[in-house]
Amino acid sequence: MTNVLTSPTLSVPTLDAASGLTARMTRSRSSSLVKVETVGENSQEEALDQNLYENVNADWVNSKGAWLMHPVLIFAGKIVVDTIPGMQQEISWFVVNIGYLSLSYLMFHWVTGIPFQSDLHGGVYDDLTLWEQIDYGAQYTPAKKWLFCVPVLLFLASTHYTHYNPWFFAINLTGLILVLIPKLPQLHRHRLRFMVKDMASGAVTPATVAGDEPSTPTSGELNTIPPIRISEVEVE
Repeated sequence: MTNVLTSPTLSVPTLDAASGLTARMTRSRSSSLVKVETVGENSQEEALDQNLYENVNADWVNSKGAWLMHPVLIFAGKIVVDTIPGMQQEISWFVVNIGYLSLSYLMFHWVTGIPFQSDLHGGVYDDLTLWEQIDYGAQYTPAKKWLFCVPVLLFLASTHYTHYNPWFFAINLTGLILVLIPKLPQLHRHRLRFMVKDMASGAVTPATVAGDEPSTPTSGELNTIPPIRISEVEVE
């Protein structure tokens, strides 16, 4: 007696290649008014690359005479502006204050990277401003406290010598806010982007071509699927 086991026969419905499925890209999102972006990885590997060599681009702020340089440049600029014929003291202090705030913002918060020896640090400073490089990103250090206080003291002096003129005060206060906001710890390694257009999503969505039958069977078509047939064991 031999037992013969035949392989089961499985019949499934076939898919029609011309079912009319197409890939449809999703619509692009509308642009955002304000977008916050994070720069740098802030990982352990990045910290090792930063400490591998001395960053001469930012370590000078802790050297001797670096703190004294700011009041010296302010008074030197004040003397140069006063040499202009017909210059009034109110306008002179206003120009010195705005000039210092502009140069401070450009130097500490606009330019990124380091001008030399960038390859020694593996490019970890390429997206960081000078303010973010100072003291390796540590907050509330003596150097950063001093750089935070200098524009505030100059703003108070300019407000006093302009005799609290409302127009001068409004412009000086706006410049001061724009310079102090990037110094806040909450904005460390963050960038504010305005009117940034969001990228379109790369997901695809199946859709049917007009005039074709839908790819999903309706409730009335479910009964037309052939059943599964499995042959029985034949015993001789």
